Amino acid sequence: MIIFDGVTKRYPGGYTALEEVSFRVAPGELVVLSGHTGAGKSTLLKLIPAIERPTSGTVQVNGQNVSKLSRRAIPYLRRNIGLVLQETRLLFDRSVYENILLPLIINGHPPREAAKRVGAALDLVGLSRREKEFPAGLSGGEQQRLAIARAFVNRPSILIADEPTAYLDSAYASEIAEIFRSFNNAGVTVLVATHDISLFRHYSPRRIMLDHGHLMEQ
Repeated sequence: MIIFDGVTKRYPGGYTALEEVSFRVAPGELVVLSGHTGAGKSTLLKLIPAIERPTSGTVQVNGQNVSKLSRRAIPYLRRNIGLVLQETRLLFDRSVYENILLPLIINGHPPREAAKRVGAALDLVGLSRREKEFPAGLSGGEQQRLAIARAFVNRPSILIADEPTAYLDSAYASEIAEIFRSFNNAGVTVLVATHDISLFRHYSPRRIMLDHGHLMEQ
């Protein structure tokens, strides 16, 4: 489902975030990406939905060479990818329900179908009773749940999360990890970058470790 083949990413000024990284992720895998701060985890994840482009090498997603996709083709690629970033990027002037609904409106889903999907997403993350509230009224853990629901509402085949538990206490972090595990149990391919791999130790995930942009362990 995801193939990195000799991927290098350099930024202006000469900084190399990734160096000759190669690995494959099969459909339905749960993969935990670990490494120190600055190891290249965020850059690696952003290459999958073409937020970043590799300097050299190829990134393939579902048989498509993402490295060469045109700008017009990228939105279609992203319809099959749910993305949870370190910053939730929630819309604080819209309700919980409206935050989750927005991706469906953009993709042209009929109103009834969209409403069903939003309801299902809210149930999955335990926010079904908070749909009329605004993000500012939610705790940090609840805001992260909302971001996850928004990423999943399009029912993507791939779910990517970049340090989704970084600013949460251990109880909330464990709950978030369990949500990702439930998605994986439903057949979704999940990649999670985290500094705390113990969160997923009970689920026996595959682990990929980065060290200063180099792939060290699979």
